[in-house]
This record gives sequence, C-alpha cells and structure tokens, in this order.
Amino acid sequence: MRPTTGRKWGSISFASTLHLCPILDLLLAEVPKGMKDEVRLGLQEALVNAATHGNRLDPGKTVLVQFFFFSDQYWWIISDQGCGFEHCSDDIDSGSSDIPSEFQEDGRGMYILSQIFDQVNWNPEGTELRLCKQVKSHKKIPLLSF
Repeated sequence: MRPTTGRKWGSISFASTLHLCPILDLLLAEVPKGMKDEVRLGLQEALVNAATHGNRLDPGKTVLVQFFFFSDQYWWIISDQGCGFEHCSDDIDSGSSDIPSEFQEDGRGMYILSQIFDQVNWNPEGTELRLCKQVKSHKKIPLLSF
C-alpha cells in the first residue's frame, strides 16, 4: 500500500552504483537521530540489492527512491529496472533474533529488512520494495494526584 497523504519529501533517481553515501544522507536527512543508524543499515541493504541484484550494476539502468513522512511513519519506495524476483515473506520470522540457516547468504538482506522496518512489502513483479519505519512516540505518563 502506497502512502497517499501527508508530506512527500521527494524522489531521487540514480544510475546503478554502490557509491551510496550521498544518497543515504539525503534519504535520512529528516529521520530522527536515534533511528538513523538502524535505518541507514536497512536502506543501504535495500539500495545495494536494487542496484546489484535488480539492475545487475548496469549503469544504463536506474534506481528510483520516493520518500515520504506522514502521520507517524517514514516510507521509502525503492524501484529498480530489473526482471524482479520471487519472494516469500512467510519464510522470514521477524520475531526471531537468530538468522535461519536458509537466510545465511542469499536471503540475509531480506531478513535484515524485516528486523529493521515495521513493514516490508514488494509489488507482485518484485521490482518495487516499500519500507516503513514507525516513529515511536514517547508520551509522558501523567502524574497521579492523591
């Protein structure tokens, strides 16, 4: 499900590359400091997958990232121009702290994404990844009066 309301920060398109530092800096500019390191790891994993596995590092192909903040959620929609892939989200147990043996190599990135983001969804073709990170609000507990 694509976010349809709220503030759209923008979009960025870049040739398939692994030189991602400036792109990650832009995508994380509005993310709260306490979430940045974790989200950076997840976004880097997703962008590397799009450029490497999706576009096969073909400099003639691009990766497109749309990024949003609405309500209390951050969204990144990452699209590549590859052939797509088959995925089965049932294979990843987001409640487990151990990496299952079948995800030691090829599926490690998907497992990492499921641990970092609150929602990880792909389009049916496997060429678009939607990531959502929920902002944890820390509301103060009211003092009790006696």
